[in-house]
Formats: sequence, C-alpha cells, structure tokens
Amino acid sequence: MALPNLLLLLCFHCFFLFFIQSHSSIDYSQALTKSLLFFEGQRSGKLPSSQRIQWRGDSALKDGSDNGVNLTGGYYDAGDNVKFGFPLAFTMTTLAWGIIEFEQNLVSKNEFDHAQEALRWGCDYLLNAHVAPDVLYVEVGDGFSDHECWMRPEDMTTPRTSYSVDAAHPGSDVAGETSAAFAAASIAFRKSDPHYADVLLDHAKQLFQFANDYPGSYQDSVTAATKFYASSGFEDEYQWAAVWLFHATDDQTYSDYLANKGSTSTGGVRSLFSWDDKWVGVQTIISKLKIEQRLDDNQNPLWDKYESEMVQFICPTIQRGNNNVQMSPGGMLWWQPWNNFQYTAAAMLVIAAHADHLNSVGANLQCDSVTVTPGELIEFVQSQVDYILGVNPKGMSYMVGFGSTYPVKFHHRGASMPSIKSDPALIGCKDGFEKYFYSDGPNPNVLDGAVVGGPDANDQFEDQRYNFQQSEGPTVNNGPLVGVLARLAS
Repeated sequence: MALPNLLLLLCFHCFFLFFIQSHSSIDYSQALTKSLLFFEGQRSGKLPSSQRIQWRGDSALKDGSDNGVNLTGGYYDAGDNVKFGFPLAFTMTTLAWGIIEFEQNLVSKNEFDHAQEALRWGCDYLLNAHVAPDVLYVEVGDGFSDHECWMRPEDMTTPRTSYSVDAAHPGSDVAGETSAAFAAASIAFRKSDPHYADVLLDHAKQLFQFANDYPGSYQDSVTAATKFYASSGFEDEYQWAAVWLFHATDDQTYSDYLANKGSTSTGGVRSLFSWDDKWVGVQTIISKLKIEQRLDDNQNPLWDKYESEMVQFICPTIQRGNNNVQMSPGGMLWWQPWNNFQYTAAAMLVIAAHADHLNSVGANLQCDSVTVTPGELIEFVQSQVDYILGVNPKGMSYMVGFGSTYPVKFHHRGASMPSIKSDPALIGCKDGFEKYFYSDGPNPNVLDGAVVGGPDANDQFEDQRYNFQQSEGPTVNNGPLVGVLARLAS
C-alpha cells in the first residue's frame, strides 16, 4: 500500500476510534423520542387528545377558508407560522423512508406508533391540500407578513392566504415531491392501515400524472414562495416520485419511466441531498431496488450509473473521496452557513440506509482503492449524530431539550413566548418583538427535539433568537433524522 493511502487509512480509523470512545454516553433512544416530540410542537390545527407538548394550543383553524377548502392541520415550517408545502412534503418523504428502513428499530424502542402519528399528521394535511387530480394547495400564510410579526401561532392575526398550483399554473416540483411523499408513506402504512395506504397511493399516482402533464416550476405560479423555498428544477422530483411509486407498486410503468428519464439524466454526482435536490435519494433507492433484484432489467447499465453516482456522493462525505466535503476543526461536515444540519441529517439517512442495504448481501463500499465496511459507514453516521448531540468543541447539544446544555434562546415564536394556556391575553404583532424576541432570557417553553441549524465552519455557535441561520429548527432537519436515530438506538 502506498504511504499516502496508508496514512489516510490510519487517520480514518483514528477518527472513528475517537467517536466510538466518545459516544458511549449518548442516549440515542431518548434523542429518538425527542425527535418525534418535536413534530407535536410544530402542529397546526386542532390538537388531538394525545398531544404531549402541552404548552401548545389549537391554531389556524380557518386555514383554507379564503378558497373554500379545509387546509387545517399540517406543520408549521420552522420558527415561523407558515405552512410551506414543498419542504413539508420532503420532510414527510424522508420521515417515511426512515420508518420503512428502520421499522423494527422503531418498534423495539416503542416509537413506531409515534413515528406513524407524525407521518399521518403531515400526510392528512397534504391529502386535504390535494383537492382535485390537477389542483394542489402548496402554501398557507405569507412569509413576508408573517416575518413582520412575532406572534404565537394561537394568536395569529397575519394573513392566512392559501396558494395552489393547477393545470394553468403548474408546479411539477411540488407535485412530484408530494407524490413521492404519498408513495413512500403508503409503504410505511401498508401493514398497519392498508386502506389508508391505498388512499395515499391513489393520490401519489394522480400527482405524478399532474406533474408530468403540466411541466413548470411552482414558484412561477406561486411567487409568494420564491424568496423562501424556490425550486431549482423539477427533473429530480419526476424521478423521485417515480422511484417511490415503483418501490410501492412494482409496476413496470415506473421503472420504464426511470429508464427513459435516466437515458437523459441520472442526476450526476451531487454534493448534497436536500428538499431542493433529490438526486442522491433517487440514486440510493434505485441501488436498493437493484440489490434486492426488483428491477425488471437488473443488468441495465443505467442502474449501475445511478449507483455509481451515489457512491461518488458517499465517499467524499465520509472523507474517503478525492474532493471531500469540508469538515470543521471539531469534525462536523460543513456545507453552508444557513441551517447546515439539514444537509447532515439528510446525508446520514442516505448513508445509514445504504450501509444496511450493503450489509443485507454481505457487500462493502468501494471508495477508489479503499474498502469501507457497512459497520464503518454506520460509525461515520454515528460520529455526525454525536456531534449534533453534544460531542463537539462547545460541549453543546444542538437538539433542544437533549443533554445538559442546549440552545435556550433558539429562534421559535411559540417557544419564546408564554404558553397561551398560562397567559391567554393576545400578544400583538409588534409586542412579541419588544417583550420576547429581544429578551435576554431563555425561552419559557422547551420544544423538545428541535434540531437547530448548527455552528459555523469553525464550530462557533451563537445562541440568540436573531441568529436564525444557526438557531432555527425547521422540520426538514428532523424528517430524515428520525430514521437515523432509530438505527443508532438499536
């Protein structure tokens, strides 16, 4: 073995040894429980009797009334009170993916029912939003007016405008992502509630057809979303929906679609996996189907190309490639300043899932001349989760409510203000800023399980409400993390 490769191998194993030694005090089961509690804190609509986050109350009970539809329910996006359909659908897809991959882990930790409840709450809202085969509501609330106020969701006086896409105003990206969410969720519910799974699958098929029949980017139809969750394209959502539909049905229509689309693009080698870029997810699920020999033409070289591109994402992520993902001095993968942990959580779901896919057939990952075992892949996943949960230079858990030290002034309206149950008087739009946003005190309510955006590239973090790039916790962070935590808690 050449000296540089030997040194790389030694560094790789030293890196893992550090985290193997440091993770022993991490209670992944507790982190898993809290990651699901977070979704209850983000609920919109009429809260159920089983609600565990008790400082929350009913909110936004007239959503959709401006257009004569019922759009109550669902989840608020992050620390604001807007429901953005595009990232919400991705959250549901990745949550469902984790349930599918790690069902037995969730069952063993008594969290399977809670995971399904979190998934159902989001899917029920998305089903209501899909009011006709070619009509999908994709946003409730206006980001600009919402961000001008600091109000509890229970108090909102800001506009609750509802926005949709349809045949005349297309949105292939959001329709495709919502189709993927329904298809993935149908697999997650297939055994426990087959009727619900059938309903989800019917809607998935309709939305897939809608996305393909009326191509277009949704922000061109819903300009209110442009500054918040604009899509960079919809070819990935086409294939993301198709691969989940094939996974759910084994219908060759969808594998043929993938083969046809793949002849034009298999996504290429990506640098991240996110609510806006689904290619790595497509490549990973195709690799899974290939390993399971479920594709009709398992020898099609296109499937190998998808898998190869996924490997070329994983190897640099685990620091075994030629152009590795940047790491902070403390060992955190670093993509960008705004909510960096969303990319960590999504990438770790990919790696954890693929590790188990490889393990199922006794295979390893090959990164150029270096072999990486499934166990080593899981160890790397563990290292990144450990960093989030407190094994970092700050000694701070970036999951709210987990560990002894965590963000206490994280950017979240409801958590930063008194519960409506203890202080029912209206707290007005600007009053919330003066009394609570600018307060030096900790948030009065703990939103257990919220994973904030995380530190900068040098492991520095400022626990302040105004620091929304680092201290806000969107649902896209927790969607993929649930499955990852279930895997580590086993």
